[in-house]
Amino acid sequence: MRSSIYSIFLILTILLFTGCGSKKYFEPAQTSNADGAMKSHKGTSKYLTRDGVTFDNNKYVSKYGSGKIVLNSNEVFLSANKSYIFTTDQYGKLFITKKSTKKLVKTVKFDVPIVSAGVKNGLLVYLLQDNTFGIYKLSNDTKLVENKSEDAFAVDSRIASPMFIDNLVVVPTLDGKLLIMDMNNPENAKVIYISSSTKLNNVIYLSRVGNLLVASTPNRVMTIGTAEGEYNRQGISEVAISKGSIYLFTKAGEIIKMNSSLEQKAYKKFKFAHFSTGTAFGGKVYGLDQQGSLIVTDANLKKYRVYDVGAVKDYAFVSGRKLFKDELIIALDKLSL
Repeated sequence: MRSSIYSIFLILTILLFTGCGSKKYFEPAQTSNADGAMKSHKGTSKYLTRDGVTFDNNKYVSKYGSGKIVLNSNEVFLSANKSYIFTTDQYGKLFITKKSTKKLVKTVKFDVPIVSAGVKNGLLVYLLQDNTFGIYKLSNDTKLVENKSEDAFAVDSRIASPMFIDNLVVVPTLDGKLLIMDMNNPENAKVIYISSSTKLNNVIYLSRVGNLLVASTPNRVMTIGTAEGEYNRQGISEVAISKGSIYLFTKAGEIIKMNSSLEQKAYKKFKFAHFSTGTAFGGKVYGLDQQGSLIVTDANLKKYRVYDVGAVKDYAFVSGRKLFKDELIIALDKLSL
């Protein structure tokens, strides 16, 4: 039964990623060749998260680059930090591997599959597929706190991982909330509602820039801290931050540039485009349309060039300055305007 639930969860995320049905596609008047920035990559994806892609050859790529270990056949990559690699299986086991030694240091068993995790000072913060979150002390295998948030039956596969800020941990949930807990007193959690949508409402993006938190669901983005703002937009595909600016990519072909208070500073719409992923760095913004148009713009969305890299058939994932797409690796910093 649990295996069936896990399969349904994966099917939902695949359907969300590939999208459905419109027969109108973005058709650029002119495209450029990206051959000089591309090389081949072997491996079909079998699991996609916010932080990485697991391939059917038991290798993975994270947002930091190619994986440091080869996974067992029953494992998939979940996330990683400076010290640890987190992997899991469909039965609720979390495997914690030390990066420096590549040795498994801990296995923690849950009754429900785990979807995100983080460790700091010997404390494991986790979120399960049924929207249960908790803090677990690794040294003596003790749950310090565990609570279940509201059920979420359909989620976006890009589930954000917990974030640690000094003694605080920020836990993004599957029902559009941020739970902020003091790890020394985890029973008293502050709750921030990002979005109240009844479906596809999990937190897909969580980042910290200085004293500013940036969080997004597929329908709303919010900044919390030194500058605060909120911005409603249906169909948010990706969020990127570069040089103090926040960029939104949407399934309606929009790229929106905003400041830290989420005031719109620039806007560009590519008619009928459907962005799968995007990023921004080095004074450029990169957005990949599902039909294979890789759009490169300047930071103010005024000038752009379109590269034809082929339709997304399996997955697309940005790792640093590289775009992994199906069996290709595209060096984004080699693409010019």
